[in-house]
Amino acid sequence: MAELTNALPDPEGMAQFCVAVLAVIVAWDAWWLGRQRIDIPSLGDLPNSGYAWESNQSQEVSRQWANLMTMGAMMVLPWMLAELSDTPMLWVWIWDILLAMHLISLLIPKRYAITATHLFADGQRYEWNRLKMPKRQPRKRIMLLRKGWGPFGPLPLGGDRPSITKATALIHSILNEEE
Repeated sequence: MAELTNALPDPEGMAQFCVAVLAVIVAWDAWWLGRQRIDIPSLGDLPNSGYAWESNQSQEVSRQWANLMTMGAMMVLPWMLAELSDTPMLWVWIWDILLAMHLISLLIPKRYAITATHLFADGQRYEWNRLKMPKRQPRKRIMLLRKGWGPFGPLPLGGDRPSITKATALIHSILNEEE
């Protein structure tokens, strides 16, 4: 039994590594979230038949519901495992604080924009030839798929009904031109 214990990595070192990786992810996402106001400074109709809109917090809850549930599980599970692995509780607290920050960032209203060449969403810029629209669409948001990502490729876009309707029509016309 002692040989098995010696073969396992140091719980504190593993906790520090996991927290460091999470901190980088949270900082990266926060940076992209901040960029959305730079990339999309104004809302409404844009030159060259583009369009920009913004969601609100309740629309982001609808858009991010699966991610919010995942964050909740990721916040609870370490508490059950920390004692078993002799991980110092300080790292569990830091983990939960970082995840809470990330959870809040998921709920902040987002800006979206459609141009002839790109979709702007979540601070990222996506070329249209890398996106496709599935046949079935949810009622409260737009769902796009990133080509080549398989099941990890959904890209939901939030917003109110008039914005979603206008954006969907623009996306259809752009994607039909791509084919």
